[in-house]
Amino acid sequence: MQYSRVIVLSLALSIGFAGSGLAEPVKSGVPGMIFDHDVPVTMTDGVQLRANIYRPEKPGRYPVLMLMGPYGKDTSMADAPAYKTSWTKLIAKYPDLCRKSSCRYIRFEAPDPERWVPNGYIVIHADVRGAGASPGVLDPFSPRETQDYATLITWAAHQPWSSGKVGLLGTSFQAINQYQVAALQPEGLAAILPWEGAYDIYREIAYYGGILNVAWEFWWTHQVLPNQNGNAETPMRNSISGGTDTGAPLSADILKQNRVDPVVAFSKHPFDDAYYQQRTPDGARITVPLLDVANWTDWSTQGYLAAASRQKWLRIQTGDHMTPFYSEQALALQKRFFDHFLKGLDNGWEKEPRVAVRVRRPDGTRWRYASAWPLPGTHPERWNLNVATGSMSPEAVSATASKSYPGLGEGLTFTSAPFERETEFTGPVGVRLWVSSSTRDMDVFAALRLIDPQGRDVTFMGNSDPNVPLGLGYLRVSQRAVDPARSTIYTAFHPHRASEPMTPWKLYPIDVAFTEPTSIVIPEGYRLALTIQGKDFGYGPDAHIVHAKDYDLPNSHNSGLFFAAHPNRDPAIYGGTDTLATGGEYPSYVLLPRIVSRR
Repeated sequence: MQYSRVIVLSLALSIGFAGSGLAEPVKSGVPGMIFDHDVPVTMTDGVQLRANIYRPEKPGRYPVLMLMGPYGKDTSMADAPAYKTSWTKLIAKYPDLCRKSSCRYIRFEAPDPERWVPNGYIVIHADVRGAGASPGVLDPFSPRETQDYATLITWAAHQPWSSGKVGLLGTSFQAINQYQVAALQPEGLAAILPWEGAYDIYREIAYYGGILNVAWEFWWTHQVLPNQNGNAETPMRNSISGGTDTGAPLSADILKQNRVDPVVAFSKHPFDDAYYQQRTPDGARITVPLLDVANWTDWSTQGYLAAASRQKWLRIQTGDHMTPFYSEQALALQKRFFDHFLKGLDNGWEKEPRVAVRVRRPDGTRWRYASAWPLPGTHPERWNLNVATGSMSPEAVSATASKSYPGLGEGLTFTSAPFERETEFTGPVGVRLWVSSSTRDMDVFAALRLIDPQGRDVTFMGNSDPNVPLGLGYLRVSQRAVDPARSTIYTAFHPHRASEPMTPWKLYPIDVAFTEPTSIVIPEGYRLALTIQGKDFGYGPDAHIVHAKDYDLPNSHNSGLFFAAHPNRDPAIYGGTDTLATGGEYPSYVLLPRIVSRR
């Protein structure tokens, strides 16, 4: 993302931070907390975004925690249809949550101001342009939206109640835009804490391995559009006033003109072109202190690896996307980080291990701490595939063999022998395959699985799905080109700049993209499996699955909220006969991150 910090700041200064006069405070109902509601802040083009400001009643200058999102700064999770399931899950997990707070100001994937203001912080929550009370064109992840965020940060740093230091905190969307705005280096930004946020807009959001991710249409339709500014039909209610959150009503035609559907935009840009380069930040310009909280599924280590910050920490957790954010342990972690970098407290944060990972196993999880990522002592271990036997093994496969499968069918599965001793794999995953197709293209979907001694799939709670395997990989074979300079021993970097059609029936070596790393301690008697197919992996209604311990969940057979298969993929192209070759001159294998020494 190439914006000039000087331009952003000079424009912000040229408007004199219009909107700095606060709106009439609303009675917060929380002792010691002032609530400034719907404060207008003027952007560089004159549009006024609206923000809520929660600050200590006691006069003084305080550090600011900020977030900016599309979900409604005034919308209660407990009442909005789009968030009610999340709220129910949250309260079930933490039944005492609303005894420690009134919960009146908790918003979707956002920090609770009542847990921060008493500790000497100001919390600012703004509606993005085109959402909630903020007018304009709703265009998620756009350069305009990121410029707005930079202006808000610098505005907050100059307010009379501000210490001049601003930190960013939030999950998902409100973590993604932290990376984006940090690369603009706005004045006042002192630290960021992106909690499970994607970094690479092409590879982690729009396309998985070059295959369009249509799951964003569900997000857009159910969680974002109801909160579009001017939407008079919104089911979302303003928890402050009791009315709607979306401002003055606009006609259907104006509403349509005032929004950019991300999946429609993504489909117009199938390659990693200037559209994504404007939206994916330049990691070399992310230099502020950073704590990246990641997940083993969906969004993980990319932002941490890309950022140039010398003071950066990584935590990879397991479990669902939102509830861990509100735990007492998470709150304590967040406060220690910001107390150190926003308040300057000598609280020992600098001694915090740079990397902490939640290692998974069927009977529970535990934290491991390290100095770097991938973990020191990680050894790449090659597991060779053999289509003649349907096996995967560290032993070399000398005889060449091949096997075909329908492109839209169930594909092929390779299974290891039962492990003879407990073994751990934690880190990035690589998959090299030799493939051909009867058509000019094919899609590859790979799933790394854990099988218990009874032959059941062991599943884990993922970011958005209660049943996920150990890892998922994707590749559109016509986009198989690799940039060696940006690749590692495990993960090939695909530029995704052009399409190179396949010659029917010709074998090609490909590297399947596993965006996220994995972690598993495999007990004696368990097996690994790798499934290769031409459609999204999912557990069918007849699948035999068992949940790993620590997750009290109902059975589900979905493939998750984030899926990559486009329902309109042309079956004449992607429904052909696909072939996988192994052994001899066609070595197909999985490269697994073996942990040699565990402490």
